[in-house]
Amino acid sequence: MNELSIDDITIRTELKPGDIGYVTFLHGILYRKEYCYGIEFESYVSKGLLEFFQKYNASNNRVWVCEHNEQIVGFLLLMNRGESAQLRYFLVLPEYRGIGLGRKLMDLFIEFLIQCKYRSAYLWTTSELHTAAHLYTKYGFKLSEEKNSVVFGKSVIEQRYDLYL
Repeated sequence: MNELSIDDITIRTELKPGDIGYVTFLHGILYRKEYCYGIEFESYVSKGLLEFFQKYNASNNRVWVCEHNEQIVGFLLLMNRGESAQLRYFLVLPEYRGIGLGRKLMDLFIEFLIQCKYRSAYLWTTSELHTAAHLYTKYGFKLSEEKNSVVFGKSVIEQRYDLYL
């Protein structure tokens, strides 16, 4: 069997019918399996994706949909929040981790952030996502806030990371 490479992945920047539902599904399934998040998390994701779609403007919002064999295997979006941009719904399926896809998505995010002349970016995650936090800090994001939460169907510590350009 051939080993998977980043070159095997295609990345598109437009949503297609089915993407919102499928990305919501992937978040629900994956975060349930890896972190025991409840259906509340899936609901949170679906609301955020709907907000993104309703406010979408290609000049200052972007989605990166990663596909392999016509299946979504990774996802990230940049949402306009005025002078700042929000990084949301970063997902790479487990079997596609370790090939540089996360770094590629972060590079594309930063490139678009600069292109759009945003002054800053931020994201929310939880303290359980150590690998994600490591990647964010590698790109200059700094932990700026923590709060206890049960919004994902279990008790977690939500963390905000900010990047200033």
